[in-house]
Amino acid sequence: MAQELTGITESCEAFLQSIVQERYYDAHEDLEPIWYPRRFEDNDEVRLWKGFINAAVSFELLKRGRPNPAEVAWSTYLKYHPLLERIVTPHKELYVKMDTLIQNRRRLCLNL
Repeated sequence: MAQELTGITESCEAFLQSIVQERYYDAHEDLEPIWYPRRFEDNDEVRLWKGFINAAVSFELLKRGRPNPAEVAWSTYLKYHPLLERIVTPHKELYVKMDTLIQNRRRLCLNL
């Protein structure tokens, strides 16, 4: 089960671990404590978290054999992905690590 975490670094590290262990639902839940309370903010970092959450949702849907909804979730991830290039945050290195893992996992999930 996903851990209850409140710190950005802790939540992101838990997300990474969940993705590695193919616990995609938990990965989604790992970021909820930081994203949900701030979801209405006009903030690129918050939108980036939403993208990461949607990547995890996409993987979970693929795991459950639901490719069409998985593509919808993946398109949301792609919508927010460009924010990674321009975001200024002390967590950027961690976000790049998350993105690299997500891109690699996507290739594995699709057997590319």
